[in-house]
Amino acid sequence: MAGLKSKSPAEFFAENQNIAGFDNPGKSLYTTVREFVENSLDAAESIGVLPDVELNIEQLDQSSFNKLRGYASTKRKDLNLYHGSSKKRKIKEGVSQATGSKKGKERSSKEGKNTGIFRVTCRDNGVGMPHEKIPRMLGIVLSSTKYGVKQTRGKFGLGAKMALVWAKKSTGMPVEVKSAREGMRISRCKLDININKNEPKTLLHERLPNPDGWRGTEISVVISGNWTNYRSKIINYMRQLAVITPYSSFKFNFKGTDSRRSVRMEFTRRSDRCPRLPKEVKHHPSSVNNLIMESLVSNAKKNMGVAKFLQKNLSCISAKLSGRLVEELGADFEDLAVGDLSEKQIHQLTTLLREASFPQPDGSCLSPAGEYNLRLGIMKELKPDVVATFSEKVSVREGHPFIVEAAVSLGGSIAKPGIVLYRYANRIPLLFEQGNDISSQIASKKIRWASYKINKNNDKIGVFVSIVSTKIPFKGTSKEYIGDDNGPLHKAVKHSIAQCCVQLRKELTKKNALKDQAERKKALTKYIPDVARALMTALNTFSTERKTPKDVDIPGLPVGEVFKETRKKIMNGHRDGSLNEKVLRSQLETYVKRIDETLALEFATEKGRNPKNLDNLFIARVEKNQTVKLEEVTSPNGFTLRLLV
Repeated sequence: MAGLKSKSPAEFFAENQNIAGFDNPGKSLYTTVREFVENSLDAAESIGVLPDVELNIEQLDQSSFNKLRGYASTKRKDLNLYHGSSKKRKIKEGVSQATGSKKGKERSSKEGKNTGIFRVTCRDNGVGMPHEKIPRMLGIVLSSTKYGVKQTRGKFGLGAKMALVWAKKSTGMPVEVKSAREGMRISRCKLDININKNEPKTLLHERLPNPDGWRGTEISVVISGNWTNYRSKIINYMRQLAVITPYSSFKFNFKGTDSRRSVRMEFTRRSDRCPRLPKEVKHHPSSVNNLIMESLVSNAKKNMGVAKFLQKNLSCISAKLSGRLVEELGADFEDLAVGDLSEKQIHQLTTLLREASFPQPDGSCLSPAGEYNLRLGIMKELKPDVVATFSEKVSVREGHPFIVEAAVSLGGSIAKPGIVLYRYANRIPLLFEQGNDISSQIASKKIRWASYKINKNNDKIGVFVSIVSTKIPFKGTSKEYIGDDNGPLHKAVKHSIAQCCVQLRKELTKKNALKDQAERKKALTKYIPDVARALMTALNTFSTERKTPKDVDIPGLPVGEVFKETRKKIMNGHRDGSLNEKVLRSQLETYVKRIDETLALEFATEKGRNPKNLDNLFIARVEKNQTVKLEEVTSPNGFTLRLLV
């Protein structure tokens, strides 16, 4: 057909770059940083290595960029050809511009003014890339090693490829890569991309000696960007990434053309515990649609029976269950081979799988950060006064498993009053479009903070929500937030935050009790000098009236034969000077302290009577020649017993 055209994936994303997060130069710089750093984390975690990531952003002036491009700087001859020349001419001729159009152009003018050229370089200690596969891994859009049913950081499988496309559009510079696998030589590659064909253009591909035995990848690209407007976003991204990955070490350097604007930051490792690697699993029956089913059918052996096909290609389906499903489909399916399935029959099969009940997936395809790492990351980066964490069990949404982890922190020197939300999807910080996010809606509107003794306006509250899933239900083309219309997810997020608040309420109750106790002790101690003085005045009065001890009824002292000796001792002590105001004050202070300790013990004892706070402890006898492996025993309540001998 005349005029009919098709576009390659590279062409499509080059023209619709906002879908991949390359809306403008500033966002493009931020997204490039994200893609490089997250690829580095994946590369290290894939081989069980604690990640060491170094990120450098260098601003290039026009002279340096021209030299890099290989052409000399020239002076402008015809100034009327360039931006701003008409404005200068109007000002010179005394023509004033209308104020209405000025305001509309302020933002674009500001963005254009702050746009510059930047070299972004990221280096890691990951697995490295095979020499012969580097061009295809980086030069073909929508090619990825992450396609499959498991949790991944990537959104589209674009990664560094989109940075290469942006470099092609904005600076025309190729991407440079150095990579080495364990015990192998260094591969060096300069790579461009053919946008129309979606193919890599290899400019340089060679092997170099590796005398130091380095393993990892270093990738560098020169792009147009806006550091001024997105500086806070990039730094905030690195800081939030350090929270969710405390087992990683990050070094970040920004070198500006003006050295006063340079930034150097380091986020040290706090944990040595990497999250478990997610396993690739089969599709859950309730998650398939017609397209997935057609793909599975086309890749299966044509003579395979339908029952065998279901058991082999989908999770949670046993031989018995697959037989029941085929029986439910009808006699036409009993002896039918997969290769003979019609489009109508595939739809019938898919409909049954969506409607039938199946066991839930086990979550082995997920890799949450873990409460341990989440707590350490928060304590390391934000230094709150107290933090509570909670992890939900595996839940399912439309056949896709997900896990919600949450934390709520209070206080901290760098925190601000009110609720500050930190959102993560598959352990990636989400910094944009926060107001529409499910976590934001729940934290601000669905949690009754006052019922947990928390003031949401005055207290410094940090709310952390991390969601991991094989399919994150993002909203919008930018995929920066999760909508509040997901029932199972909404329930899990709300419950996780509430459970953190329950823990904090217990801590706050205990803290307030201790505070009241301290204030009570302070109040009693405050009156000790007055009481001691009053007692001395009373004793002086009794002595002046020359009454004998047996005739004196001292207020507050018991009367009776048993206490006659005590009364006599008090009066005699007063007469000989051994009982004075200083001694009385000391005795009263001792008494207040003893009462305070008694009340504290009673409070602790009462708390301990709660069966929920009790743990079973078993001590077994060890025989003389018995070999014993000493291990830590941790109870659900957090009590740990460490055997030392």
